[in-house]
Order: sequence, then structure tokens, then C-alpha cells
Amino acid sequence: MLLSSVDIVVIALFFLSMLVIGLWSFSKNKDSTDYFIAGGNLPWWLSGISHHVSGYSGAVFVAYAGLAYTHGFSVYIWWAFTIGITILLSAKLFPIIWVRLRKQLQIQSPLEYLNTRYNLLTQQIMAWSGVLLKLFDVGAKWAAISVLLNVFTGLSLSMGILISGGVSLVYITFGGFWAVILTEFVQFVVQFVGGIVMFVVVITHMGGLASVWNIWEKLPPNNSKIFNDPYTFAFALAFLFINFLSYNGGTWNLATKYISTKNEKQSSKAARVSGVLYLVWPLILFFPMWAAPLILPGLHDPTQSYGLLTLKLLPSGLVGLVVASLFAHTMAMTSSDVNTISAVITRDILPVLSRKQKELESKNTLWVARTSTFVFILLTIIIAFQYKHFGGVLGLIVMWFGALLGPIAVPMLLGLLSPFKKCGSAAAIVSIGAGFATFIITKSVQMKSLALEVSLPLIVSLFTYIFMGLLNYRKPVPDKVEKFMNLLTRVKEQMD
Repeated sequence: MLLSSVDIVVIALFFLSMLVIGLWSFSKNKDSTDYFIAGGNLPWWLSGISHHVSGYSGAVFVAYAGLAYTHGFSVYIWWAFTIGITILLSAKLFPIIWVRLRKQLQIQSPLEYLNTRYNLLTQQIMAWSGVLLKLFDVGAKWAAISVLLNVFTGLSLSMGILISGGVSLVYITFGGFWAVILTEFVQFVVQFVGGIVMFVVVITHMGGLASVWNIWEKLPPNNSKIFNDPYTFAFALAFLFINFLSYNGGTWNLATKYISTKNEKQSSKAARVSGVLYLVWPLILFFPMWAAPLILPGLHDPTQSYGLLTLKLLPSGLVGLVVASLFAHTMAMTSSDVNTISAVITRDILPVLSRKQKELESKNTLWVARTSTFVFILLTIIIAFQYKHFGGVLGLIVMWFGALLGPIAVPMLLGLLSPFKKCGSAAAIVSIGAGFATFIITKSVQMKSLALEVSLPLIVSLFTYIFMGLLNYRKPVPDKVEKFMNLLTRVKEQMD
């Protein structure tokens, strides 16, 4: 074992706290509203922290740590910076729309409004597609954390997947959204302390605070560049649009953070908290990764750089704290994802498959929600075992998730905006199909541009959606869509 007994105790206490919170939260769930959106009573500061924490996972310390080692500063630009900017620019738009949808339509799932905006078929296509997509995305997170466990403890990747997935399975299934939110806050505290510890230790090792600027002179010249091929300006621009869709609700668990807030103003404040954290906090997190080539030169596998750095520089106890913080990143994101997917399955898919589901009482709905949560996590664990067949951890996160997000998120988010009210169900369905078809082509044909490979499904889906809307230019907008858009316009007027 590479970890000391003190480190193991620290990690065990972290996992125990997750389980305790999950079991304690069990009593707070009286019905599905509590289980999925905390009864719509989430304060803005907790929503903002939760939105930020659940927006990325321990994969940052595996896949992105490898890119920080080989490509330097550019990883901050195309990832964290683009996320922070899109959240802040949209703080008075999408967050308040999600809250108003909950108030007016009583939604608990981010997809429930789609039947009103488009039709049932569109809702079902997006629900099934998104659930399948998240199987791969969450599976990638289990695989990422298993790599870290392997570095620190020597445990097999399979055992690492079972440990991280198993603990999450218990506390999410029992506690629902309250467990997710409370554990995310604890995880934020843990990862904040762990990140600060690593930052201080590395700058001390490198000669003091001045090393924040001085290390770049010692690193390869390209590591200090804002754009470093293949992570070019075009790639960053592609991720800017992908992140615009993702962090405003295209990634469903992030929409849930806004849906759960008390009112429109609090939701907007929550977005600003998350956006600022994305601009500032990753600079501290990534510094040890950027300095890693100077401390651990010539690594054969750069994705292990953060783990090896921790073992090299930190004493017993603090290693356990940092490892716990890495778990915190992953479990925050995955637990939030799983809870929202459970809401989609329970609220959007099962009522269509079974009439009995529509007639279930609150307690029975909770039973169904917990069952769907359990089954979904189990399937993601199975996917995680197969991560090498999907391009590895980075391949699952960047290529599969990034490329497939757009086709689903385009009609989901743009359908909330009045300039696109002419885009009906046909536009939504065709744009999704076109985006998916493009993704299949990009995976079948070797492309020279990584930016184009990642963004092409989004581009095709976007232009298809707009084009289909233009075909309806002379047709009147259906009454139900007009009423829907008027509701969202009132949101904007209220905020102004």
C-alpha cells in the first residue's frame, strides 16, 4: 500500500461522512419534489456552490492533468475560462427561466416542459438519448477515479470503480437531492482545503510565491501559450459553444441546480457564484499540474502526474486529504447527474411506458425513483469497466460527451428563446438526428482538426434547427407555443 494508515483513516472518514449524510437525508424526502429538487427551497449560495462543484469531476486530475503536463496553460483557457464566461453572460437569462418553469409548470425534471414546447415524441427522443449519453459520461468518471486509486493504493482499476460507484450508489439512492446537495457542500470544503494544501506545498517546493510566474520560463515554450495545438483558438471556440449549452442546462443536473432555487433573483445570484468560481479556482487547482514537468520530468504517463506529485510532496495525513478531495470532485458530479437522470426516468419516461406510473402516490413514486437511481448507477459501473473501448477517459469525456451534447442541447435550450419559436417539433427531431449522424461520421472518418471533430455535430445540429425554423417563417406559431413564450417573456420583464 502506498498510503499510510493515517491517510486511509482520512479517506475512510470522508466516505463515512457521505454515507451518514445520505442516511440522514432519507427522512427529508416526503415526496418526489423533495427527492428531485429539494422542494424548490435551495438558497442561492448553496445552489451556486453545488452548480460549480457538480460541473467537473476527478477526471480533471487525470485527463486534464495530463494535458496540463503536456500542453500547459491552454487547458485553463478552453475549459475553465470558457465555462466561467458563458455562465456569467447568461446569469440573467437561463437560470431565471428554469425557476419560472418550475413555478408555472411544476417541473421536477429539466425535460418536463418539452411536451408543452414541442410534443411528446420530441420529449421522449431527447429523454432516451440523454439517458444513454449519461451512461457513458458517468462511466468515464468512475474510470477516472479508479486511475487515481491505482496510483495511490495499487488497487486494480476494477476495484476502484466498484468502491467509488458503490459508495455513491448507497447515499444517492437513500438521500436523493438533499443528500446530493449536502454532500456537495462537504465535498467543496474538502476539495478547497485539499487544493489549497497542494498549491501551497508546490509553490514552497518551487521557491515561493514568485514561482507562480517564474515556472513558465523553465517549462517548454508552448506550455505558456494560450492556445497550444491541437487545442487551438478554434477548439476553444468550439468548447465555448458547447459549454454555453452545457452549463446553462444542456447538462441536465446543472439545470436542476437552478430549478431548485427559491426564486429568479436567487437563481441568477447562484449562477454568478458558480461563474466566478470557474474563473478563479481552477487557476489554483491547475498550478501543481503546470509545475509537474519540473518536479516529475519525463513521465511516461502524464495522466498520473497529479497523483505522483501528491505522493512525492505531501506527508502522511495530507495525502489522504488530497485523495479525499479527488473523490469529492468525482462524487459531486456523478451524484448530481444520477439524481437528475432518475428524475428524467421517473417523470418523463416511465409515465409514458406505464399508465400505472402516472397514478402512483408520492411514497410509491419515491420507491420508483430510488429503484431507477440504483439501476442507472449499476449500468454506469458496467460502462466504466469498458472505458478503454471508447477512447479512454479523455475520449469519453471530451469526444463522446462534447460531441453528443450539442444535438440534444440545441433544441432544449434554444427552444426556450422567443427568436426560435418558429422551430417546432420537426426542427428539434431532425436537428438531433442530423447531429447524431454527424457524430457517427466523425468517429468513422479520421479528421485532421480536433476542433472540427468535437464541434461538427453541434454545428450541424444548430444550423439544421435554424434552417427548419426558417421553413416555418410564414406559418403561425401554435397557440401553446405562443403562450409558453409569453410566460418566459414575463420572466425577463420581471428581472429587468
